[in-house]
Amino acid sequence: MDEDLRPNLAEREFLNLAYNSFHDIFEEIFEDSFWNKEAYYRFSKVRDAFAIYVELLNYEPIKYVIEEMKKQRPPMESEIGSELFKFVRNLLAHFPFFNSWDEVWISEVLCNWLKQGQSIDRFLKKYVGYKEIKYRLWEASKKEMTYLSINFPVQYTENTKIYLKDILNETEGIRFSLVLMKQIMDTQINKE
Repeated sequence: MDEDLRPNLAEREFLNLAYNSFHDIFEEIFEDSFWNKEAYYRFSKVRDAFAIYVELLNYEPIKYVIEEMKKQRPPMESEIGSELFKFVRNLLAHFPFFNSWDEVWISEVLCNWLKQGQSIDRFLKKYVGYKEIKYRLWEASKKEMTYLSINFPVQYTENTKIYLKDILNETEGIRFSLVLMKQIMDTQINKE
């Protein structure tokens, strides 16, 4: 009977570990001192945050949240909270050659070195030439508004290097990403 309840035992165990790890990383990234650490250390923490979040996107209740966002939130927010963040995670996981956010790049040739039409390739083909998306992020603790843009590649060819930093810059882009991830994840937290 208990196996029919959601979250079940396995989900609770996974969710507890994932949420605790993600929130620890989130808190660290929002400390000003985090941005003074070595680029590789920052990169490793961010890579872990994206990996945890994308694993959580497999949890069925979070899938429902993403679908509802398509109807109720600003345009493209659900796509950013799912497709863009999966693209970043996949790029970092499948091409682990880089030591900092600003070094990460992809091209059509590199993306398709083994097989065409995988998730990174599909994402880039879908969003190449897509218009810039502008956001602002209010940080109440600092009483500060941060403005950022998400820029999709103008072209995607075998000779074009697409840098991750040009899609989403490190400091503001990562902070925005983690805030959006946390908002989506927090829909599953019982606040009682």
